[in-house]
Amino acid sequence: MVILGIGGVLNEAAAAVLKDGELVAAVEERKIARRHRPGHLPDHAIHACLALARTPPSKIDCVALVRPVAVGSGTKLHLELRSRFENSRLVVIEHHAAHAASAYYVSPFGSATVLTLDRIGDVRCGARWIAEDNHLRLDEELYYPDSLGDLFGRVTELLGFESSAEEHKIQWLSASGDDRFVALFEEILGTSAAGWPRIERSFFDGDRLSHGGFGAKLYERLGVEDEAEIPARLRPHVAAGVQRAVERALARMAGDAPNLCLAGGLSMNALLVAALERDRNVFVQPAGGNAGTAIGAVLHAWHQVYGQTRRAGLHDLCLGPEYSAEDIKQVLENCKLRFRYLLTTGELVEAAVRQLRDNRIIAWMQGRMEFGPRALGNRSILASPLDPYSTENLNTFIKHRESFRKFAASVPAELVSEYFEVGPNSRFLATVGRVKPRHRKTFESAILGDCYVRVHTVEERDNPLYYRLLEAAGQATGLPVLYNTSFNLFNDPLVCTPRDAVRSFYSSGIDAMFVGHFLLEK
Repeated sequence: MVILGIGGVLNEAAAAVLKDGELVAAVEERKIARRHRPGHLPDHAIHACLALARTPPSKIDCVALVRPVAVGSGTKLHLELRSRFENSRLVVIEHHAAHAASAYYVSPFGSATVLTLDRIGDVRCGARWIAEDNHLRLDEELYYPDSLGDLFGRVTELLGFESSAEEHKIQWLSASGDDRFVALFEEILGTSAAGWPRIERSFFDGDRLSHGGFGAKLYERLGVEDEAEIPARLRPHVAAGVQRAVERALARMAGDAPNLCLAGGLSMNALLVAALERDRNVFVQPAGGNAGTAIGAVLHAWHQVYGQTRRAGLHDLCLGPEYSAEDIKQVLENCKLRFRYLLTTGELVEAAVRQLRDNRIIAWMQGRMEFGPRALGNRSILASPLDPYSTENLNTFIKHRESFRKFAASVPAELVSEYFEVGPNSRFLATVGRVKPRHRKTFESAILGDCYVRVHTVEERDNPLYYRLLEAAGQATGLPVLYNTSFNLFNDPLVCTPRDAVRSFYSSGIDAMFVGHFLLEK
């Protein structure tokens, strides 16, 4: 049985394929096409997924489509799918149901409470589900405007960032703030009789179209002149206020559930995940945004429509295209670039470690592209924590971003306890950990607030080559940890093809690039 899932048609479109119960492909349209047309099928992602699954359209048994798909009825899209996949059954899935399936069915739990939270979704902005065996039952719903995601987006705009795009900056900014505004944002969130948020609308002004639409009441409580720019000295504290208020609200929504699954845009908040991990078992769908609903679609169809009981599992997120040595060589030669080919994997790893030991920053493009927003060792920019200027160079001269945004520390899974305290969601970079006291000096440039650090634990079975690189770095320097950030620039999506990699490499301050076994240096 082959199931094609399509999600995020209006925003973050993606496709995924489940083949005989195994997740074999998942690709975002914007990564592979470098653009997305809202309301249109993600043609490039669908084509890539079918190629990876080695399955023609005529052999697709089911197409699982996630709402919303159009501003109107979506009839045109339905007809297009019928025409393209003429032998397929079409299943249409509600947005939050797809989110819930994407988290629970790949979790390690046999029963759990599932929270799905985003800004608006299909009118709902949140839902709680009760999961038992292979069944998901809707238990409680949250409707706009009582939206945690919407409040987070409004504060993003209030602090001078772009709403619906830069909410991640608020969580990192919050790490250096205190609790002075937490009570204020808890008041704004309010609480219904059921303990769920009920937004206090008196803090907003419907006639204001900028700065998050906040009214005079909020500015007065912040101690700022009405509609004035929030001073730089207050921004971390405002960010901390909304961050911690949302963390507490989410804990109330989860109740006393010992096992909790998360999906939806808000689940991408790593500090939020870490807060929940303190007193319960948590699994978060690492591609928790709209793109991840494509995975939820195939899992929903497999379990709910076809009644299958075997779980697919999520072994890793490297589910996109990969490129052969011939593909890479053709691009490099067409671009008239000088390169060196490293004959063995041993030579490849040794050359990369030599660059890192010399305090050079490298781009590392290997194997299949990751699904989701985070680089997990196949489309990464890497630096050594032993380089005292590594984070400054990464932020200022390569990524061109704010200093409060820190980089992940990748470490072999069996060695993580030597350096960090961290939860299980670090496997997919979905949480944060704490640096152990004896290593705080080593990682001081990556530390957020109260000794937090973004930790990426790497298991050999998930990524053998990246694991080997970390081991080799440890043998050469005594520290089996590398700083890891996504291989992309200027808000572009993660690089996909060798040509994408070449363009980013020569538009940046990266010193060397390894694409497959090819080495390019500046």
